[in-house]
Amino acid sequence: MDIPVTINLPDDVYRRAERLAHLANRDLPSVLADTLTHSLPLISAQSNTLPSISDLSDRQVMALTHLEMEPSQDTRLSELLDKQQSGTLNPEEPQELDNLMQIYREGLLRKATALAEAVKRGLMEPLNS
Repeated sequence: MDIPVTINLPDDVYRRAERLAHLANRDLPSVLADTLTHSLPLISAQSNTLPSISDLSDRQVMALTHLEMEPSQDTRLSELLDKQQSGTLNPEEPQELDNLMQIYREGLLRKATALAEAVKRGLMEPLNS
């Protein structure tokens, strides 16, 4: 089911999307919907049960700034990535790799959000780039 959404786009973004739609001989709403579909990360249903970072205590936020994968998951992810690189994944391993990558991406997003919250609250200095 499609849900209508109204958004305001910066002029330059609108013009770029309009040009892309014209070049692809497609309507603008479908180009924008496809762009969002392909650019938004998948988030697991379990993430809906996690509290918002902004609702956490300072101590909890700071703990999340150090969030890492479980060592066994991290090791297995590295193994599977090496196997993928060498083209030696067995038929069951691509799904396992996808699952571990999902855990990694969601953890990274949670950690980044915690870092931003910690800086916002004055718990730490901004990271230097």
